[in-house]
Amino acid sequence: MELRHLRYFVAVAEEGNFTRAAEQRLHTAQPSLSRQIRDLETELGAQLIVRGPRELELTPAGRMLLDHARVILSQVEVAREATRRAARPARTPFVVGFLTGYEMEWLPRIMETLRDELLNTELIIHSASSPELMRGLSDGRVDVAFLRPGDETGGLAFKVIAHEELFVLVPSGHRLSSNGGVAIGELARENFINFTKAFAPALRRVIDDYLSRSGLSLVPTHEAETLPMVISLVLSTGGVTLLPAYARRLLPPSVVGVDLRGSVPSIPLAIGYNTANTARLSRLVLERADAFIARAR
Repeated sequence: MELRHLRYFVAVAEEGNFTRAAEQRLHTAQPSLSRQIRDLETELGAQLIVRGPRELELTPAGRMLLDHARVILSQVEVAREATRRAARPARTPFVVGFLTGYEMEWLPRIMETLRDELLNTELIIHSASSPELMRGLSDGRVDVAFLRPGDETGGLAFKVIAHEELFVLVPSGHRLSSNGGVAIGELARENFINFTKAFAPALRRVIDDYLSRSGLSLVPTHEAETLPMVISLVLSTGGVTLLPAYARRLLPPSVVGVDLRGSVPSIPLAIGYNTANTARLSRLVLERADAFIARAR
């Protein structure tokens, strides 16, 4: 697989049409573009695009590749700029934090926002838990961060950019895995896995509040700190858990996400920043936050 294959695929997916992608984005012939996409599908052993008479649709495999391709191309751009930096004087560092797992969706948008600034900026990406990111914002190690807003701000401010609904995670083959939706009461006799309050306080609070409102007392049989850890516990114990929507794109085939029925809880994602940080790039990201919100919706 070559980078040009990924660039061609992203262009086709975003334009929704081979002709537009070839003429307006890639400046190449449409038959050549179609051949490159077919070569990519052959190499991956999966159909990526369902071709219609006018527009096209991505298959589940295509949607998965699109997310990863965008991140890869963004990282290539970062690497390219880092290489060029070696021949230039030091640039101003700008640290963007991500709640682990959100880089895939939001890093490309940050790269797009800062594209005109990258020549003079050393963009540093830091992935961590929300509590860790808030400590980084407080002590100046992180400029802006995509995280769960917290209660004890200490000079921090948050601009909510999205609300994500929670879903039920179960092992493949579980009795609930084939349901069109799960009522919260159906989890009463399952091994329930929750997140630790230290690592994911906001998510833990949303889950606990939801269970309380539902009149359901679920004592966690295990607590996890990270998404890979919670998936491992779901698989090893045959248990269930609740996760925000972003996690769906990160799930292996061994587990299944099932929608909740009824009143579905949600959890906010925000851009966090220190009100004492007046750096120009921080202000630029915050000014573009409304565009982030519109695209998330």
